[in-house]
Amino acid sequence: MTTVTLDALDLSALLCSRVCHDVISPVGAIVNGLEVLEDEDSAEMRDFALDLIRKSAKQASARLQFARIAFGAAGSAGSSIDLADAENVARGMFGDEKTQLSWSAPRALFPKNKVKLLLNLVVIAVTAIPRGGVIDVKVTGEAEGALFVLTAKGTHARIPAHVETLIAGTPAGGTVDAHAIQPFYAGLVARAAEMDVRFSIDGDTVTIRAEAAAPSVPPASAETNAETDDNGI
Repeated sequence: MTTVTLDALDLSALLCSRVCHDVISPVGAIVNGLEVLEDEDSAEMRDFALDLIRKSAKQASARLQFARIAFGAAGSAGSSIDLADAENVARGMFGDEKTQLSWSAPRALFPKNKVKLLLNLVVIAVTAIPRGGVIDVKVTGEAEGALFVLTAKGTHARIPAHVETLIAGTPAGGTVDAHAIQPFYAGLVARAAEMDVRFSIDGDTVTIRAEAAAPSVPPASAETNAETDDNGI
């Protein structure tokens, strides 16, 4: 299959669309809450509005903090991100009643692209259990040889449609839209981090495994083969 590439303008536009999609719902709820405060004299309704504003503001903040690391240039002054920061934003984004997040990782600085990949894989793990469940994130090994294993367990678990081809950069139809940009971007980050991503499913558990990409072995040159034949080996 043909590998799809996006120019910088298309990639940035699609990622911006994705972030706006994530943030617009809680921001809209804040606006609704403010309108209730302006129009209602009922103490009960005003308390409801304040609670809505409080929860929605917290949710919007969590989504923006997550996007800042997963999609943005967080910590651009350096080339590493603390895994503890990644855990904090992941818990803020996904730690709710529907999804339980378990996180096991060293408290260490990891290369930026590896941390971005890890967070993007958490997003994909969440979509693998549409009815909620438990996501277990494990990071082992040193930064350069890190192994990420994410398991998503829940009813109706499935490997998200087209996610494997999107991560490989070979989407069906040869196009990428705003709905598909996140796994496509995860594939770009994986290649930048020199990591391979693999999926498997067993019953109600989806496993996502990311590890250092195997080095490519160049084919032997004709000259080398000729020398081997001359030596009779």
